Order: sequence, then C-alpha cells, then structure tokens
Amino acid sequence: MTTATLTATSTTPNYTNIKTKQKATWGSGDYGRIGITLQITGEALCEAMDIRSGQSVLDVAAGNGNASLAAARRFCKVVSTDYVPSLLEQSRIRASAEKLAIDYREADAENLPFDDSSFDNVVSTFGVMFAPNQEQAASELIRVCKPGGKIGLASWTPDGFIGQIFKTVQRHVPPPSGVNSSAAWGTKVFIDKQFGPYVSNIQITPRLFNFRYHSPKHWLDIFSTYYGPVLKAFETLDEAERTSLHNEVLHVIGQYNRAMDGTMVVPADYLEVVITR
Repeated sequence: MTTATLTATSTTPNYTNIKTKQKATWGSGDYGRIGITLQITGEALCEAMDIRSGQSVLDVAAGNGNASLAAARRFCKVVSTDYVPSLLEQSRIRASAEKLAIDYREADAENLPFDDSSFDNVVSTFGVMFAPNQEQAASELIRVCKPGGKIGLASWTPDGFIGQIFKTVQRHVPPPSGVNSSAAWGTKVFIDKQFGPYVSNIQITPRLFNFRYHSPKHWLDIFSTYYGPVLKAFETLDEAERTSLHNEVLHVIGQYNRAMDGTMVVPADYLEVVITR
C-alpha cells in the first residue's frame, strides 16, 4: 500500500454518517465466527503488556471479546466495550461459559463514557483501528488510561496479507472520502505521531498471525459470509464485479499461502504495540 493511501485528504468526512454505516456493516454477517480464530492475539497482547491480577482493563472496540477474555483469565477487572451490541452478547456468552467476570458497556471508541485516567490498562485487538476519526480515537485511549498505565494494540499492517486484502476490496468499493486507511494503525509512523508526544514509552513488535483454513476458497467463503466489510462489498457489486473480486482475493491468498497440500496457511503481519503513558 502506498503512502498516499495512508494519508487523509483535505475533505472533512461526516464521521456520524460513516459510523452509522460502519455499525451496520459490523453488525451484518457474524464476525464472531472469525473473531474466535484470533484468540491467540489477545492472549499474546496481555502477556506483552505484563498485566497483573487486580488491575483494571478497558477493552475498546472489543468485538467478541478476545482481549477481554484474556485479561479476565488473568484475574483483572475488565470492562469490555463495542458499539455493536450483538458482538458484546457473544463475548458475554463466552465469558459465562468460562465463569469469567466482565462488565459490558455499549460505547463508541471515539467517545468513551469513562472519566480521565480511569484504567490501569487500555487494550484493542483489531478494533479501534477501524474508527474513522483516528486522531480522536487515539486521544480517547490516552485520556482514559492512568498516568504510568499501559495501552496495548494489535493492528494489521498495510503491507501484510490483511492490508493487501483491504487494498483489493477498496479497488472495487472505495472507502469514504477523507478517511485515512485503517491499516495506518499498523505503522510506526502513525503510532509515533498519535501517541509519541503524550506518553513516556512505546514498544513496537512485528508479529504474525497464521490464518489456517481448509483451503483458500474456504477462507473466502467464510469471510464473504461472516466478515461484515467483505460481505457488504460483495453485496454491493454486480455479478461481473463480484467474480472479479472473488478471483483477485484468491490471487492474493495464493501469493501468501505457504501450505502445499491444498489447505491454507497464510501468515498475516500485525503490529503489537505496548505504550506506557
């Protein structure tokens, strides 16, 4: 992905309208079917942050709760937030099955309903990166974190597998005008700009998550059925464009797939970021 795609235009976006559409998009399909496969990233982030039992943890744009559950398993006091109620309900069911105590709140990542310096730790795995007003979302993470506390992020990179899938989809269904690429959160330049002046330390570690599926077609079937942004993209296109997108996505998978037995094992780059306020 080029630098140009990571730089917002001078157009002032209508963030309210964008978030209304985003909310509908993430509420479509069933993101939880995909989210549960990413559980290891929530566990890894909590370990990287070295969170301690009894500490407070806010999970922002928590989805179906991977980081929330990971923190609760470490006996933290967890508040899990998202603006899609159905995803919070999925997390609640998962927590109940494990007898984990988590407080759930419907909340917008750009306007968190908490006082300044409320939490020892603030986390987000592949969640806050999709907030359209990125500067505001980053500011909120800093605001609700206690001085000396930690902010932990896991975000897809622009040049990795998911970044290339984003780029492929956006060639067919362009993003809203004036909105910066969500993959910007997966770059050191963005993290340094948004957090550097306001925190005491930033640790950035490149990580890989392996997408393991029956086959490339299986991955595409799952994502086009359950992953809101891909589902909506296919719904928007006519038959010829759907076929084109289908083939382009399979081509991208083929470029990254390291499995030689017909299955799919695709390493996806993401940045694991631990920030000390």
